[in-house]
Amino acid sequence: MALLSRVADRVYWAARYIERAEDSARILRAYGDVLADMSGTSMRWRPLVTISGSEVALPAVAGSDEAQVAQFLIADRDHSNSIAVTVEACRENLRTCREVLPREAWQTVNDLSIYVRGAAVTSVERRRRDRFLGRVIDESRRLDGVLQSSMTRDEVFETWRLGRYLERADMTTRVLGVRAATLLSLPPGATDEFGEVQWMSVLRSLSALQMYQRATKGPIAGPAVVRFLLFDHRFPRSVAGCLAEMRNSALRMPNHATVLGAIESADRELRRSRPAADDGVALDSAMEAVQLALSRLDDTLHQQYVVH
Repeated sequence: MALLSRVADRVYWAARYIERAEDSARILRAYGDVLADMSGTSMRWRPLVTISGSEVALPAVAGSDEAQVAQFLIADRDHSNSIAVTVEACRENLRTCREVLPREAWQTVNDLSIYVRGAAVTSVERRRRDRFLGRVIDESRRLDGVLQSSMTRDEVFETWRLGRYLERADMTTRVLGVRAATLLSLPPGATDEFGEVQWMSVLRSLSALQMYQRATKGPIAGPAVVRFLLFDHRFPRSVAGCLAEMRNSALRMPNHATVLGAIESADRELRRSRPAADDGVALDSAMEAVQLALSRLDDTLHQQYVVH
C-alpha cells in the first residue's frame, strides 16, 4: 500500500490523459468522416470543443471553422485537453514512476510523445490529420495490450484501470450530451436524409458501430443508439460497462467500501437517465447529472487512494 500511495496519483492521471487523447482522436476522425459522407452540407465543428470539456469561446471565423477547431483540439499548447498536451501529460506522469510499469509500456508512451511533439502542428491539415489521429489511437491500444498481457494485477494496475474507465465513461456522456442530444432535438424529418449517417458517426466516435449492429440486429435509430451507449454493460465503452469495470477493480483494492459507494451512486444516476434516451433536452440534462456523479467519484478516489 505504501507504493500505491506514492504513485497512485501519477498512474491514475496518466491513464486518464492517454484515454482522453485517444477519445479525442476518435471523435475528430469520426466527425471528419461524417462530413465527407455528407458532402454539400454545412456543419460547424464547434460542438467538438464542447465535447472536449473546454469552456473556451473560440473567435468567430468566416467560412468553415474546421481548421480552427482541429488546431485547438490537436496542437494547442494552451488548451489543457488538446491531444498534444494530454499525451505529454501522460508521459510526464509515468516518467517519475516507470519502475512500476512494464518497460514496453513506458517505451510506447515515450515514443508516442516524441511523435506527437513533432507531428501535431503539421497534422492539423486535413490531408495529414487522419494518419496522425490513427497513430494516437493505435498507440493507445498498444499500451492497453502491453499492460493487459504483461503487468502484475496489483494495486497499481487497478489504479490505472480506474482512471482509464472513469475518463472513458465521462467522454461517452459528453458525446451523448452534445451530439446525440442535438440530433434527438431536431424536428421530425429534419435528419431524414443524413440521419442514419450521423448516428453512425456517433457510434464510430466511440468505436461502437459494429458492436451496436451485433447487439441490436436492427436499424440505426437514435434512442436505440443512446440506450446501447449508456446501458449495455457488455460493451466496454458504454457508461454501464465502464462502471462495471471500475466496480471490479475497486473490489481488488484495499479499503474499497467508500469507492464502491461512489460507483453505486453514479450507477443509480445512470439508471435514472433511461427515459431521457428519447428526448434531446432531457438527455443533455441527464448527462450533466451523470457527469457530476462521475466527478464525485473522482473526488472519492483521490481522497481514498491519494490523500489517505
